Amino acid sequence: MEAGFSEMQNELQSRDALWRRKQLECQQLHTELLKIREYKDMQEIQIKHQSYCVQLTEQLENKNAELLLLPQSQEGQQEEPNKIRNHVYREEQSHRSEQERMKTEISDLTEELHQKEITIATIMEKASLLERQLKMELEIKDKLLAKQQLLDFQYKFIKSENTHLKEMV
Repeated sequence: MEAGFSEMQNELQSRDALWRRKQLECQQLHTELLKIREYKDMQEIQIKHQSYCVQLTEQLENKNAELLLLPQSQEGQQEEPNKIRNHVYREEQSHRSEQERMKTEISDLTEELHQKEITIATIMEKASLLERQLKMELEIKDKLLAKQQLLDFQYKFIKSENTHLKEMV
């Protein structure tokens, strides 16, 4: 019985180390999520993260089920699994709150991205309008320049003709 308990304790410590590694991986995923700016990529990572978290939760639930099935023959043995269950429960709660926080952050980032997309669309509309206005002004100026050149040419022609007539007179 003592060997079984020791084996269970070793396995729980191993699972706890695994849990800590998994929790570290979750934190790394979280860091990646904060760096991502595009909406579609953010959704894909969120789906992967949720799947991963579901797997972790299933592992924890399986471990809880195993703990419940262990024989509780001695008073001392009862206390240790309760501590472990409490620890696992706290870790699950911590994980869930972290998951909720990440969902909130993703939602906030999505909203911020949406607002930026709206701002970009508005700026693009204004830029397009200004471009059309500038093209119209440029066309008007080109027409005025052509008219001015024609008038200059007519003026020089009349002046030259005038000079010629004066010489004739």
